[in-house]
Amino acid sequence: MSICTGSFALAAAGVLSGRRATTHWRHAARLARAHPDVEVLPDALFVRDGDIFTSAGVSAGIDLALALVEQDHGPDLARTVARGLVMFMQRPGGQSQFSAPLRMPRPSTPTLREVTDLVSAQPALDHSASAMASRAGVSARHLARLFASELDTTPAKYVEQVRLDHAKSLLGAGHGVAETARASGFGSSETMRRVFVARLGISPSQYRARFETTVS
Repeated sequence: MSICTGSFALAAAGVLSGRRATTHWRHAARLARAHPDVEVLPDALFVRDGDIFTSAGVSAGIDLALALVEQDHGPDLARTVARGLVMFMQRPGGQSQFSAPLRMPRPSTPTLREVTDLVSAQPALDHSASAMASRAGVSARHLARLFASELDTTPAKYVEQVRLDHAKSLLGAGHGVAETARASGFGSSETMRRVFVARLGISPSQYRARFETTVS
């Protein structure tokens, strides 16, 4: 098991060859370049591949440790340990290391800043490229250029990430899947399920159940 950049030591020793792993997001690209035989998952809190565990930053190492306690001794003891550490909850390994607003710098262009602020505040609105461009008073092509130059992403990908973060928060708070899909802007449970599986490797219901095993 490694915490944060300890994954570099495991990779150098050949332990991670042909395996999935993670590390602190600041160093994920360097790990992938230095060890192309390792499948680096830069957005995971921690990753298990067989009997090998890697985690992101130091706080994610605590999440991983709690997951191991739960694996060996059950969720009740994991909750007890979490309470002793004054931790609100144990986060599942598939949870993002950071949400979209934290992942990217705040836009310097006022137009783009207004657009992203509205997406974050009201993810269930119509945030199609044309709708966002119309509200901003620019063309969809110009808006796409702003997203690319300032945030290195597309409008659609940004909106999807914000909605995913919002959905994870609602599910973690105990809201139902259908309710969460509507409130976060996915529209349907199936659409949200496809995004969860593609981005996190688990379904919304599995994500919700994972939180419920560690929060009381």
